[in-house]
Amino acid sequence: QVQLVESGGGLMQAGGSLRLSCAASGRTFSSSAMGWFRQAPGKEREFVAAINWTGTSTSVADSVKGRFTISRDNAKNTVYLQMNSLKPEDTAVYYCAAARSKYSGSYVSEYDYWGQGTQVTVSS
Repeated sequence: QVQLVESGGGLMQAGGSLRLSCAASGRTFSSSAMGWFRQAPGKEREFVAAINWTGTSTSVADSVKGRFTISRDNAKNTVYLQMNSLKPEDTAVYYCAAARSKYSGSYVSEYDYWGQGTQVTVSS
């Protein structure tokens, strides 16, 4: 069992930066791939970024490539999403998720555990 709690969301002007954190509890965190997803009002949940269990392999969505970076600290049971050059279209609720395997991709179905989400609002 893994419990996830996101933090770091808020209101930011376009061009600014935010860092989201996801604190995990449970003994399986260090052996699980992790991901970040987001969901804007009226839209489906979409993939943002993923990282494997050791932190040596990452992937990001094309829409955030070059602006967002995912990382993890297994000693702190925490995964991060550094978001730079924010745009109004990045406005969404951001969710942290833990996969059932050591490697994961962009599909919601690959992830077993989800946090409650944190709101990110980017004003123009």
